[in-house]
This record gives sequence, structure tokens and C-alpha cells, in this order.
Amino acid sequence: MQFVADLHVHTVASGHAYSTVLEIARAAADRKLAMIALTDHGPGMPGGPHPYHFSNQVVIPAELFGVRILKGIEANVMDRDGRLDLDEGRLAKMDIVLAGLHTHCAPYGTVEENTTMMINAMKNPWVDVIVHPGNPEYQVDPEAVVKAAVHYDVALEINNSSLTVSRRGSAPHCHTIAGLAKTYGAKLIVGSDSHFAWSVGDFGAATALLAAEGIGPEMVLNTSLERIYAHLRRRTNRRHSL
Repeated sequence: MQFVADLHVHTVASGHAYSTVLEIARAAADRKLAMIALTDHGPGMPGGPHPYHFSNQVVIPAELFGVRILKGIEANVMDRDGRLDLDEGRLAKMDIVLAGLHTHCAPYGTVEENTTMMINAMKNPWVDVIVHPGNPEYQVDPEAVVKAAVHYDVALEINNSSLTVSRRGSAPHCHTIAGLAKTYGAKLIVGSDSHFAWSVGDFGAATALLAAEGIGPEMVLNTSLERIYAHLRRRTNRRHSL
């Protein structure tokens, strides 16, 4: 499977990542990617950037080293109502909004409570992608989550980092989610969740998982720039055009 974009990448601004925008863009160019999304953690994450960081991404060029640069956020889900940690005015200016459940931000709960929280985040009108939904720290009802993703037209991420260096125990949950996505026709993305430039565009473990589940490129948004743009443009509330 060939990928044109990495839509989940962190810079030093996240507080626990270690590469600059220029280093990341160079790495993406070296990997022959056409696009990356800068998706630093929202301000609710310990060590995360101030809200001004996200407004000020406008100073970053739209293209670096031949790579299209999307300015986004990995917003933190802060409560069971799906509230995010950035105000609507700033979310409206993002090229892409990822949302996820993270320790120190989202409350822990039962499978039912976690499922409700994740689905409520999907209902948020700014959210494009739910990241690492297979995280075992926040176990969910995978069928309910996948059905909701289809209903609310939100993509689900297969997170390569969850299968390699973080969120141990994610693999079986990710397999289940991917299989259900195939059954119900949910949109997927594959994200590196890179916190260091060398891992930008590293999708090896996630690609193997998709192959094992019989998932082709037509289901994966970041195998095609056209699919990415079509998904992001479905949101009519953005304050700019991609």
C-alpha cells in the first residue's frame, strides 16, 4: 500500500516530541510524501502548547521542500461530553482536527462510559479523525464506535506507534476495529504519530495489520490526496478553503 501523506505528526511544541517543523518537512520529503499534517497536542496535555500556538501556525508556509503542510491539532477529549481543549474559534481555522482520549486529560471509565465519550467526540462538529481508538487504557465497544464513525462521517486511525512503541496491548483492539471498519465501510487513516522526525511516514506495522484484515487502499484516506481533501472539505464550518 502506498501512502501520500502522514496526517499525525508532532513537533517540539507538543512538549514531549523532539523535532522541528523544518526537520519534519525534510523527513517527509525524503520519504516522498506529498503532505503532512502538523498535529501537536492541545493545551490540555501537560507540557502542551498555549492556544496561541495554534492560531499562529498561519506563519508556517503552506509548502516546504515540496511537501504540502496542513496546520492542525491533536485535540484532547476532556470529558464525557466530548469537549475538546481548544476553543471553537481556533478549531474553525485548523486544516485538520484529530481528537483522542489521553491520560491526564480524558477521565477513565467503564467500556460503556469510554464508548459514550468517544462517540460524543465524533459528534463534535470540528472533528475529522478519532486517533488511536484501540488504546487499551480506554477500552470501548468497537462495533458501536465503528458504526458511529460511519454515521458521523469521522475517520478512525490505525496508529503505527500503538503497534510499536506506545500504548502496549493495542494490537488486538486495532485488528478488531480495522475488521469492523471493513464490514461497515468506515473511513480509515494510518498515522505514524511521529514524535521524532525519523518516524515520519513510518507505517510498517499498521500496513501489515491492514493487509492481515484484507483492507485495500480505497478505504484509507491517506493513500490519495483526493480522498484527504474530500474528507476535510465535507466540513462546511471551516473558515477557509483547503
